[in-house]
Amino acid sequence: MKPQALYRVASGLLLLFAIGHTLGFQQSDPAWGVGEVLRSMQSFQFTVQGFTRTYWDFFLGAGFTVGVLYLFAAVLAWQLSGLSVATLASMRATTWSFTACFVAVTALSWRFLFWIPIGMSGVIAACLAAAAWSAGSLANSGGHEKDSRRAGAA
Repeated sequence: MKPQALYRVASGLLLLFAIGHTLGFQQSDPAWGVGEVLRSMQSFQFTVQGFTRTYWDFFLGAGFTVGVLYLFAAVLAWQLSGLSVATLASMRATTWSFTACFVAVTALSWRFLFWIPIGMSGVIAACLAAAAWSAGSLANSGGHEKDSRRAGAA
């Protein structure tokens, strides 16, 4: 599969991940028995650097920040999908760092979260790794010449 297609798949998954995270991270099931903890997080106020906050504020701030970063990652993957193989191959530090980021997200999800974020981040990491590897392989084999000509004609 061409790296551009893999980056588009990753972008779509990242968009779904951003939406799912943003809509879902505030949800709780009464069966979990965490109502008292949540009420405590929402009601106990303290001052930090001149701002009155609660732990719930920190939770919301961190959760929405993650959603924004997933959305940015979706845009980045989409932008990478529009680049030629030669350009992608010249951006190895970027493409492999992007991959490493989602490998780390997968590991953190495995340690602290549950199956949906583990699966989503794992598949995203696999798409990003396959795209980065594919771009490097195609560039090294000379397979990017046809891709570069086609990109120039577009």
